[in-house]
Amino acid sequence: MTEMTIGRLAAAAGVGVETVRYYQRRGLLGQPARTGLRDGVRRYGERDVQQLRFIRAAQGAGFTLDQIGALLDLDATDDRARARALAAEQIAALDAKIAALVTARDALVRLARDCATGGSGPCPILTAFDSA
Repeated sequence: MTEMTIGRLAAAAGVGVETVRYYQRRGLLGQPARTGLRDGVRRYGERDVQQLRFIRAAQGAGFTLDQIGALLDLDATDDRARARALAAEQIAALDAKIAALVTARDALVRLARDCATGGSGPCPILTAFDSA
């Protein structure tokens, strides 16, 4: 197993050192003991890199850090039902965001069309945001 400093760990996972420390404070990533009496440096391994990549990938899927903590807890178990339930919750949240974005896009398309076809007077886009 390759041991690495926090800087090398962060670089290997594509995050910053402060991100690693933040995840440690949140309890998402362990903090190894300091090694040796002279240098007192913490050493991380490949498992830590994998865990950081898991956290980042789960964030990319829209999971919150609290949800990621629950997923990490499940990693050591065989509770597929709970993992599916967390995924279903996230799918529903993403669907709601998608619906809101589609609604916003449709409204903006209408405003842009109204702006392009209108003759004189204030632009409908600007007046729509003024009254918001």
